[in-house]
Amino acid sequence: MITVDLTGRTAIVTGASRGIGMAAAQALATAGAAVVLTSRKQDAADVAAAQITGNAIGVGAHAVGEDQARRCIDITLEKFGSVDILVNNAGTNPAYGPMIAQDHGRFAKTMDVNLWAPLLWTRLATEAWMGEHGGSVINTASIGGLGHEADIGLYNVSKAALIYLTKQLALELSPAIRVNAVAPGVVRTKLAEALWKEHENEVSGATALARIGEPEDIASAIAFLASDAAAWITGETMVIDGGQRLGDARAYRKGASLGV
Repeated sequence: MITVDLTGRTAIVTGASRGIGMAAAQALATAGAAVVLTSRKQDAADVAAAQITGNAIGVGAHAVGEDQARRCIDITLEKFGSVDILVNNAGTNPAYGPMIAQDHGRFAKTMDVNLWAPLLWTRLATEAWMGEHGGSVINTASIGGLGHEADIGLYNVSKAALIYLTKQLALELSPAIRVNAVAPGVVRTKLAEALWKEHENEVSGATALARIGEPEDIASAIAFLASDAAAWITGETMVIDGGQRLGDARAYRKGASLGV
């Protein structure tokens, strides 16, 4: 029997002021965990935490700021006594267009937030608590890291690297710490608006399960990976995309309707 029970555990979720991060925080809190939600600004973190049903606080911490990350972990330990779960969810995509057209500033920002920050927070959480007591780390990757798409190549490269980092850390931190990732498809978030907002019906129609994802779809998987139900899973990337990687489903539905 699969049970997601996180009672007595504490989770930090980076980039949790909205979207997948906030949904993950709620899923973890619903499962019984105390949750620390981070956002770049303290006000945004406080507003997000206030929306969580359960035991939650907000801490302002820029994902790539080492001193801010360390302060967040210190606050978590002082308030709740442990850091059992880390969800590296903060992400950005300031670069659009061919990779060869990107400048160093956009490259550096993308890699700093999407790749360096998960490594930084994992290192600090390991040093402060998980290395001695164990824990679970979940990184928010993307199905873009498993394939190729026009115009968001730099973002996808950062997510491909994050998937590799997940596997590397799973080995380096074993057996005490499990490290996994989720790879969402097109989800109803602000970060992904360009992929769905002006053509949601088309994207939904081409998806095997006939809709785009909701943040809660990803949050449920994150809570599972954080729990003992996933106790023998590490180094894996769970694809949650409604079947989008299968390709365009519309032709198959047409054939079914004709009895073919």
